[in-house]
Amino acid sequence: MKTKIRFAAALTAVALAATLALPSEADARRRGHGWAIGAGILGAAVIGSAIANSAYAYPAYPVYPAYEVEPVEPYYVAPRQRCTHVDQFDHNGNYFGTRTVCR
Repeated sequence: MKTKIRFAAALTAVALAATLALPSEADARRRGHGWAIGAGILGAAVIGSAIANSAYAYPAYPVYPAYEVEPVEPYYVAPRQRCTHVDQFDHNGNYFGTRTVCR
């Protein structure tokens, strides 16, 4: 879409420059300023389109300063112990309490 608009603007500028630069039949004498006006309009159109198309004219998104995350050193994590309660019995099979066993 931008290419079509740019092409139409350039075509209009060239047509306007040609109209101003070439003398008409009624005014065939040489004034000397027609080509300068046409060249000025054409130059302004080319320079203006170059400035408007510049990628560095305005950023498309806000630019924020970057920050760095400090690397975290790996540390040792001991495996989790599984503790259970085990019933205690004597040699005759009589219950006399529980004991915590961790593995």
